[in-house]
Amino acid sequence: MYKKIMVPVDLAHTDRLEKALKTAGDLARHYEIPVCYVGVTASTPDAVARSPEEYARKLTAFGAAQAQEGGFEATTRSFLSRDPTRELYKLLTTAADEIGADLVIMASHIPGLPEHILTSNAGYVASHSDVSVFVIR
Repeated sequence: MYKKIMVPVDLAHTDRLEKALKTAGDLARHYEIPVCYVGVTASTPDAVARSPEEYARKLTAFGAAQAQEGGFEATTRSFLSRDPTRELYKLLTTAADEIGADLVIMASHIPGLPEHILTSNAGYVASHSDVSVFVIR
């Protein structure tokens, strides 16, 4: 049915991704397909990492831990952005194509006032991606 799952990950907020991560792991095991955890970072230091290289190492460790705990194959891919907040939704749409994912599973937050004015990242990816997108709230 599916060949590869992409899961966008915010390493600063992995505690908010629990349902999406579990769903991706369950589907990966069920369909015996790999998961690619995708993260976006800036070249400037932040709370997660001091450099893009450190961020990539942390994302790789995160993906390996998820795969070992869940019993499925996983890879990671980090993308560099000048402004991750502004470019995230576009980078995620491009990332799905680049890694060959045919299913994106991503967490979303409970909508509030900003989503009535601007689209959410999950909403944008679901609306503009050529692949199936499963938004977990």
